[in-house]
Amino acid sequence: MYDLIVIGGGAAGFYGAIHAAEFDPNLKIAILEQGKQVLGKVKVSGGGRCNVTHAQFNPKILAQYYPRGEKELIGPFHTYHPEHTVEFFESRGISLKIEADGRMFPESNSSQTIIDCFMKAVDDLGISLLRNAMVADIKPISGNSGEGWNIITKTTTYQAKKILVCTGSSQKMWNLLKRLGHSIVDPVPSLFTFNIKDPRIEGIPGVSTPASVQLLTKDISGKKITVPLRSSAERKETLQTEGPLLITHWGMSGPAILKLSAWGARILHDYNYRFYIRVNWLPDYQQEGLFLYLMQAKEVEAKKTVFRTQAVNIPKRLWYKLVQAAGITPDQKWADTSKKQLQLLARELTASDFLVEGKSTFKEEFVTAGGVSLTEVNFKTYESKICPGLYFAGEVLNIDAITGGYNFQNAWTGAYIAACAIAGS
Repeated sequence: MYDLIVIGGGAAGFYGAIHAAEFDPNLKIAILEQGKQVLGKVKVSGGGRCNVTHAQFNPKILAQYYPRGEKELIGPFHTYHPEHTVEFFESRGISLKIEADGRMFPESNSSQTIIDCFMKAVDDLGISLLRNAMVADIKPISGNSGEGWNIITKTTTYQAKKILVCTGSSQKMWNLLKRLGHSIVDPVPSLFTFNIKDPRIEGIPGVSTPASVQLLTKDISGKKITVPLRSSAERKETLQTEGPLLITHWGMSGPAILKLSAWGARILHDYNYRFYIRVNWLPDYQQEGLFLYLMQAKEVEAKKTVFRTQAVNIPKRLWYKLVQAAGITPDQKWADTSKKQLQLLARELTASDFLVEGKSTFKEEFVTAGGVSLTEVNFKTYESKICPGLYFAGEVLNIDAITGGYNFQNAWTGAYIAACAIAGS
C-alpha cells in the first residue's frame, strides 16, 4: 500500500508529491499519469518559456485575480504565495526573472528547465512515476472510508492511505468524484479570444494598444442575459476590463480581452458567445471631452488632413480605420470636417461597439471555469469535507484565474498545503 497516490502528472501533482516526500522521506508515494507525457501544460506555458508565477506578493491583492476562488484563496495565499514559489525554485538553482508586466519566468527562458527540475526531484526522492495509468474508478477500502482507497486502472488496482487529485479539467475524474458524493460545477471555457468581423479592424492584425473593454447587455436575436453582471475585480454593475488589446486576423485578443473572457466566462457561455462589446481606445478620455479636444484640433490643424495629422496617440493603422468609420475621407482637411463627423470620430475613439460572434482558444493555455464545488473543500488542508483522506489541488477545483502565472500559483499553493496536511507537517 502506498502512503500517498497523486492522480495527475501535471504541475500540481508533481509539486504536491515532491513536497510530501520532503516533509516525510519515509512516505511511499506514486504519481499516476493517464498518458505517456507528463507536465504537458508546463511545457507549453508562456510560449514554451513557462510563466511560473506572478510578482504579486500581497495575498489579498493576489486573490483578486481569480474570478472563481477569490474568497477561498486569501487564507491559502497567506500560507504560500509567489515569494515561496521563487524560494522553492531558487533553492534548486533556478533563478526566476520578473518581466515588465509582473509575469515571472525562469532565467533560461525555457519551460524545460522547470520540467527537468521536477523530474530530478521525483527521481532523487524515490517517488514512483507510473505512466499510461488511467484511473477507471476510486473506491474506499471496505469498511471505514478513512482506512484508505482502491485506485483502479485498466491493468492494476493500487491501494493508498491518501489520495491527492490533480487532474485539471478532466471530465472523467469529475464523474468519478460525483460518484463519491462531490458536487461538480459544470465546466465552461475561460481565457479565450473574440471572433469579430468588422471593417474597422480588418486588415490590421498585429496592432496593439491600451484599451478599456466593456460587455454590453444588449439583446441579440431575442437572447437575453439573466445572469447579473458583476465583476468581482471591478466591483461595478457592468463587466469592464482594461489593458493592452491586440487586433488579430480573427478578431481581438490581448490581456484586456482575456480578462473579460475570464471574468465573464459563465455570462458569455449563456450568451452562446454572441454579444456586443464597447471598446474605448483612449481609456483616459470620455466621448464628450474628446469631442471638445477634436474641435480644438480642427482650429489648430485646419490646413492639414485628418488622416495624416493624428490628434491622439493610437497606432496609425487604427487611426486610419476609425477616421474612415467616422465618414472622413483620406484627403479631407481638419477645416472641412463637420461637427457631426467629429462627434462620430470621438465616439469611434471612445465607444466603438463590436459584435462578437464566437471564440478561439488562447494558444495552448486552455483554462476551464468549473470543477469540484469549493464549499466541499477545507482550504486549511485542501482535504475533501465529503471523503476523508481525499485531497485536491489545481484546476480540478472550481478555481481559475486570468493569464499571467496566476493559474500555476493556484496549483503550487494548493499542492503545498495539501502536502503539508498529508505528511502531517
